[in-house]
Amino acid sequence: MKNPYGYFDDAKREYVITRPDTPLPWLNYIGQDEFFGLCTNTAGGYTFWKDAKLRRLTRYRYNNVPMDLGGRYLYINDNGTVWNPGWKPTKTKLDKYECRHGLGYTQIIGAKDGVEVEMLFFVPIGENLEVWKTTVRNTGKTTKDLKLFSYVEFCLFEALNDMTNYQRTYSIGEVEVEGSAIYHKTEFRERRSHYTLFACTKELSGFDTSRDVFVGVHNGLHEAQVPFAGNSKKTIAHGWNPIGSHQINLKLEPGASETFSFLLAYVEQGDMPKFDKPFVMNKTKGKELLAKYQKPGAVEDAFQSVKKLWDGLLSKFQVDCPDPHASRMLNTWNQYQCMATFNLSRSASLYETGIGRGMGFRDSNQDLLGFVHLIPERARQRILDIAATQLSDGTCYHQYQPLTKKGNAEVGGDFYDDHLWLVLSTCSYIKETGDTSILEAPVGYADKPGSQDNLLHHLETSIAYTLKNRGGRGLPLIGHADWNDCLNLNCFSTEPNESFQLAGDVKGSKAESVMIAGLFLYASREMVSLYEYLKKPQDQDRLQKAYDGMLKVVEEQAWDGEWYTRAYDAKGNPVGSKVNEEGKIFIESQGWCVLGGAGKDNGRARQALESVHKHLYTSNGVILQQPAYSTYHLELGEVTSYPPGYKENAGIFCHNNTWINLGWCLLGDGDRALEYYLSICPSAKEEQIEIYRGEPYVYSQMIAGRDAATPGEAKNSWLTGTAAWTFLTVSQGLLGVKPDFDGLRIDPCIPKGWKEFKVTRNYRGVEYQILVLNPKGVCNGVRTLKADGQTIDGNLIPIPSSKKVVKVEVVLGQ
Repeated sequence: MKNPYGYFDDAKREYVITRPDTPLPWLNYIGQDEFFGLCTNTAGGYTFWKDAKLRRLTRYRYNNVPMDLGGRYLYINDNGTVWNPGWKPTKTKLDKYECRHGLGYTQIIGAKDGVEVEMLFFVPIGENLEVWKTTVRNTGKTTKDLKLFSYVEFCLFEALNDMTNYQRTYSIGEVEVEGSAIYHKTEFRERRSHYTLFACTKELSGFDTSRDVFVGVHNGLHEAQVPFAGNSKKTIAHGWNPIGSHQINLKLEPGASETFSFLLAYVEQGDMPKFDKPFVMNKTKGKELLAKYQKPGAVEDAFQSVKKLWDGLLSKFQVDCPDPHASRMLNTWNQYQCMATFNLSRSASLYETGIGRGMGFRDSNQDLLGFVHLIPERARQRILDIAATQLSDGTCYHQYQPLTKKGNAEVGGDFYDDHLWLVLSTCSYIKETGDTSILEAPVGYADKPGSQDNLLHHLETSIAYTLKNRGGRGLPLIGHADWNDCLNLNCFSTEPNESFQLAGDVKGSKAESVMIAGLFLYASREMVSLYEYLKKPQDQDRLQKAYDGMLKVVEEQAWDGEWYTRAYDAKGNPVGSKVNEEGKIFIESQGWCVLGGAGKDNGRARQALESVHKHLYTSNGVILQQPAYSTYHLELGEVTSYPPGYKENAGIFCHNNTWINLGWCLLGDGDRALEYYLSICPSAKEEQIEIYRGEPYVYSQMIAGRDAATPGEAKNSWLTGTAAWTFLTVSQGLLGVKPDFDGLRIDPCIPKGWKEFKVTRNYRGVEYQILVLNPKGVCNGVRTLKADGQTIDGNLIPIPSSKKVVKVEVVLGQ
């Protein structure tokens, strides 16, 4: 079935939406440095600098009715008919609607009654500025006298206070208007050294800054007073709800058009004086910004630079393979989503308000795995920023605020898997770059101001913490939770108003996690390889013994007969075992035990994954556990609080599907690996889009499982660890192009039916042009490998000393 809402334009790297009433708002992100905007297919969303909580520029109301109300609007008054090119908020029937979500930009075109309006939203590279490039065309046969009204609603910067503390905020809003620019300066007089600029590159016919006047106290945005009346009131806001609106009058003859831009900017005053005179801002920086983009060609040049940036980034990894979904997603959308998750972690989407969460410790470390090849220098700094939020005992702040880079304890702590992810991200960075100097970089501990321990010390602290904090079986303690935040074995919450992650006390608890044990196996094995690369045999042997010891514990204590148990609760009872009535088998421990090397030599790895296939696999992905919990279990916590089939209670949590997928690659089953990959691939969901509902170009956090009332329905798109892990699943698992400490390893695991595929991979300054041939129809096994015609033993290509391009040919076969 064809998707009735849109289609992929692969040549332009765009998703084209042809109906505005998508099953859910379909989102894009604009911005790539420090300034970001959320932009939906109807121009909804908001804009912020660095931190969606502490530096929000425009207001947005989540969970509104209708959904996605508020954003970057342009009202068109054509002789009394009022409409928006993005359909909302008036929802006037359009003659034409098209939204093109591209890489770092969104273009929306709306047309009605012989008038076409094209709006291009993007953030220029290196600027704290959002551009709305606007072109108005008269496509009819009569002269058009049009009145246009822009609209944004200013947020008073601190988003939570802005939405809750009305006894203050209704009194402090301040603006100035000068020329074609509106300056939002709330609190600038006292403690802030920044302001919001909303300007137009065209001369104005009017303006408004009072929401009460522009919209009307008793009106909605769909019936805003000023655009329907056809004339602005030139209001200056004093408190209440300041907005920015420009009125532009256009007279266009048939066939004529006019292009201009709106600019929404965050301006830091820096060392410049705040005021020219009492209550009159020093607007020098704002004026300079406006003047820069008023120059002919400046906006178009800035947009072309954004496109060129993304062409360069994506050229670092491109694939031509037989599966169209794998090619499309890997070449464009998967990597694009990895940039978004790197920039924002889980902090700001249509499902995360930017207020309750910052950058996640475990989240950001995992996001790096799919991002490091794009901009390694940014990955390096992020690793050091993350490490600085670790405490000296090995535990971590679970989240931190991106603006201050300080730990945020509001969502709780003592997640005993957090610290181990730092090992994975650091080793991934070194494998990508060869830069071992990061290990010596000074980075202190959050609870020891001024400390100068290095990153390697943090990695050792992380390993030591898990070895030290174990339960009676020798498995790692779980703390408040491990990767699955909702498996709360020390919570015992009966109060509906408390957080599961904050309730309870981990001190003295004996609850253990098999998943953390598997993750420790993976992390300690990475450390073994790192020390081998660093030529530190004593450290290598020490970590190998730690690995061997934990592996022995896992095999002796965690095997349940057909799969690995998930955990042991505070009383020592198994979780995820055949003895349980519900929640007999969980996905996470199967994935991580296999990835960590458990079951490799005794057949248990394959048995565990076969059990996953038997009990958990569906055509929409692998269910988190089965059977679903039908009642609340005090000893298990939040995982049992969800209705069956949703989120962590037997939902399809896409993030952890990837671990099983990589497990199949380790076992050499490329057909099943591709099958599992496609089961959660968003571009493969277009034929069931009315059920799936989410964006078909980016991954969602979860898909409703078979126990749900709405199986196959996606939720929580964009900011999910699924993006990074899926990139690894295809690039390193299926295609087998794996950065290693000593070079680039080629070890594919593909479906038997694939006869060949090609990969272009930029690695340590060298472009590898890789051709993989599969004449015998096998899944894996490198029979021959040649680099520039020279045969290489094994599957590791050493780093060339001077070449910029290396042609690689790989032939598979046993």
